Amino acid sequence: MFSARMLCIASLCLSAQGAHALGAGDIAFTAFNADEDGWAIVALTDLAANSTIYFTDSNWDGAAFTSSEGFHTWQTGAGIIAAGTVIRFSDIDQAGRAASTGSLTGTGNAALSSTADTLYAYVGSGTSAPTTFLAAVSSEGAAAAATALGAAGLTAGVNAIALPASTDYASYTGSRSGAADFAAYRNTVNDVANWTAFTDGVHADAVPDTTPFAVSAVPEASAALMMVAGLGVLGLFRRR
Repeated sequence: MFSARMLCIASLCLSAQGAHALGAGDIAFTAFNADEDGWAIVALTDLAANSTIYFTDSNWDGAAFTSSEGFHTWQTGAGIIAAGTVIRFSDIDQAGRAASTGSLTGTGNAALSSTADTLYAYVGSGTSAPTTFLAAVSSEGAAAAATALGAAGLTAGVNAIALPASTDYASYTGSRSGAADFAAYRNTVNDVANWTAFTDGVHADAVPDTTPFAVSAVPEASAALMMVAGLGVLGLFRRR
């Protein structure tokens, strides 16, 4: 008979599978709107309940933020956000700023610049203390964007998007279905060739596409079968 301790170990092994510290590329920007002052992202992994992700368009020199721009704190909410979910952040420079999931608060000069800006997403111990940059979108032009992204350890086309210089509004218009897993979308979403961008006109009323991303169905072992398999392995060790 299996002991209570063995059952506990098996249960912990199963629950640990869902644990995931966020890293670069685990989210990606899917829209940038300097006219409305907003953006959208897609979760490319499950985001744990009650997570905190920060956003800023302040300049990062590799060690510290060197300008006084806006800092935004996104609390993801009480439920897990499933991979593939698209979250829109709107009117971020207004008192009525909103996130389509969770809640958003902001400080400082919150407005985005249509002339040249790099918007970072990161996790850390506070708005000015990033530990990991997750993604970014830049409208600074190729050379300046490469410098801004590189300082944060990010690369255009891999875990960040470099838009044409002085982009007012841009959105991802590529495929949202058919990939084998969500990680496979990273390069696709961060490829500027899969975006539509506007460097003139007024786009304050533009609404980004929030259609979820989907992956091809892959058979998965049920939790019950995985637990049985785990107990079987423990049983083998017990008999030795």
